[in-house]
Amino acid sequence: MNTSVFENYESEVRSYCRHFPTVFTKAKGANFFDEDGKKYIDFFCGAGAVNYGHNNPDIQKKLIEYLASDGIMHALDMYTVPKREFIETFEEKVLKPRNLNYKIQFPGPTGTNANEAALKLARKYTGRQNVFAFMGAFHGMTLGSLSLTTDKSSRKGAGVALQNVTFIPAPYMFPELDTIAYMQRLLDDDHSGVEKPAAVFLETIQAEGGIRVFDAEWLKAVREFCTKNEILMVVDDVQVGCCRSGDFFSFERAGIQPDIVTMSKSIGGYGLPFAITLINPAIDVWAPGEHNGTFRGNQLAFVAAKAGIEYMLEHKVEEQAKTKGEIIKNYLTSEVLTLDPRLELRGIGMIWGIEFENIPEVGFADKVIEKCFEHGLIIEGAGRKNSVVKLMPPLVISEEELIEGMKIIKQSVMECLA
Repeated sequence: MNTSVFENYESEVRSYCRHFPTVFTKAKGANFFDEDGKKYIDFFCGAGAVNYGHNNPDIQKKLIEYLASDGIMHALDMYTVPKREFIETFEEKVLKPRNLNYKIQFPGPTGTNANEAALKLARKYTGRQNVFAFMGAFHGMTLGSLSLTTDKSSRKGAGVALQNVTFIPAPYMFPELDTIAYMQRLLDDDHSGVEKPAAVFLETIQAEGGIRVFDAEWLKAVREFCTKNEILMVVDDVQVGCCRSGDFFSFERAGIQPDIVTMSKSIGGYGLPFAITLINPAIDVWAPGEHNGTFRGNQLAFVAAKAGIEYMLEHKVEEQAKTKGEIIKNYLTSEVLTLDPRLELRGIGMIWGIEFENIPEVGFADKVIEKCFEHGLIIEGAGRKNSVVKLMPPLVISEEELIEGMKIIKQSVMECLA
């Protein structure tokens, strides 16, 4: 299989291809196929970008129809039919049934663009520079989002100081520490040395941080803390939104409404570049054009995003995620955790992680990932020292393929332990 063109001419920054050294040609549903015709089950899901499966036929049909109609392809933020139809669908089918009231901003087409917009708006609205974020966070790779991100290797790539962020221990790090009281003390103590923040940024489930699910009661307490202190609450739902947690928004289980919500990845419906920043109307203080981007009007993504919402509702994808999430939990608990008492399991909905940190062998989780690939499963790592094997299959994967993929994980763990 010819990979020399990539190795000779593509930048050294490439990463996923080093774990999956084959040339892919097709993808359908929950499967990849390579040039040799080998099939792989996908537990990677485009890092959360194809929740509704690869080349979902319902969404694909709408895209082909739009392309064949000579519809607008590029329009910046001008008014177009696809944008109008997406906004109407999102408002009527997603926001109103959940009693959520947001303005929709279309930043650039990626998750980090959505977080950059949220960061700028929070600082503009409050007039404050500092923000609070949590240890273990990943919010993106551009400088503002990267300032909120904690892993050393990502931060090192910035090449400049990443400032105006105070990192708070995540609640799982020190169970004996009341993180809410800690944040309040930082504000109230005139010797804390910490400036009052414009916002608290958080993922309700730290995905890259190792599949760390934040408790619903803790999320409610953060909402109360922010309201009490006139601080904006920003939830990054880029990876764990669009039903990944079992609800469309990952914060629904806490019954809260953040001031700003950022989304990308599967909001694009078909893996197309698309992002939105949802804003409490009271804080929408942007001046026209104050935050913009050439590709903030991805017309194909509007079409796919609308079709994705319709597919999600028609096929009850939220319920699928909850049901299959229980299958994942039960299988891994009974079939994988029993292989070694040092293993741990964390997750919710259809995002789960097997923690190998307590196994002293260096790079053990990476070896499991490599074995999985050999046996026809694509899966990635996460967490501190990349010690977590992260399960994130398409939400519409069949139960049969889901179990088949988990059997590969079990076989791979057994081989590595042996």
